[in-house]
Amino acid sequence: MTRVVVVTGTDTGVGKTIATAALAARAAASGERVLVVKPVQTGIGGSDPDVPDVETVARLAGVDTVQFVALDEPLAPDTAARRQGVAIPTVREHVARIREQLTPEAGYDLVIVEGAGGLLVRLDAEGGTLLDIARDLTFALMRADGSPVEVVVVCRAGLGTLNHTELTTTALRAVQVEPAGLVIGAWPADPGVAETCNRTDLTRLTGVPVLAVLPDRAGSLSPADFSSAVPTWFDEVPG
Repeated sequence: MTRVVVVTGTDTGVGKTIATAALAARAAASGERVLVVKPVQTGIGGSDPDVPDVETVARLAGVDTVQFVALDEPLAPDTAARRQGVAIPTVREHVARIREQLTPEAGYDLVIVEGAGGLLVRLDAEGGTLLDIARDLTFALMRADGSPVEVVVVCRAGLGTLNHTELTTTALRAVQVEPAGLVIGAWPADPGVAETCNRTDLTRLTGVPVLAVLPDRAGSLSPADFSSAVPTWFDEVPG
C-alpha cells in the first residue's frame, strides 16, 4: 500500500520545498522508495528563472521527482497560465496522474505531493486548489483501500503564524481532512520571544502536533549534511 503525504504551506516562501525534501530524505533513509510530485511550478521563465522545486528536492533528498506543469512567471498558477496564454490541467487531472503513481506497478512506498503557495492558491482555470487535491485523494483512497492521506502544513516561526496556521488547518477540517502535523519551515538562529512562544502555541491552538523544526537556510546544506541532519530536526520538537 503506497502512502500519500500532501505538503502545503500557510503562505508562499514558508519552506515547503525544504520540508518536502526533509520528509522525503527521512523516508528514503528508512528504506522506502519515494516519489515527490509537484503538480504546478511557476517562476521558471525570464532572465532569472527560479530553480524548480523538484530539482531542489532531488538534489537534497536523492529521490525520484516529477513535475506536471511549468509556467514562466512567479505568480499564482491560474494567473501565470492566463498571462502566458496556455491551458493547464484541471485539479481532477492532477489527481488522476497522482493516482497512477500509487499502483503496485509504479513501485513507490511513499508519494509526496508538494503544493504551490498556500492551500487555497488556484492551481487551474476552474478554481481548483491544493485543498481540492487533498480532499479528492483522501476520499478516493479511503474508498479504495481505507488508507488515509497525511497532510503536513508548513508554517513560519514568527509573528502572524498562529493566525495563518489556524486558517489553514480550519480549511482542511472544513472538508473533513484532518491535518497530520505541522513543520516549522525556517527556525532562526537567534529566536525571539514570538518564535519561542509560537513553537509551543502552534500545537496548543490548532491541536496539530509539530512534527519537525527546520533551521533557517537548511536548503543551503550539502546533500550529505542535509540527510545527516534531518533526523535531528524531527527529534527536536516541543513536548
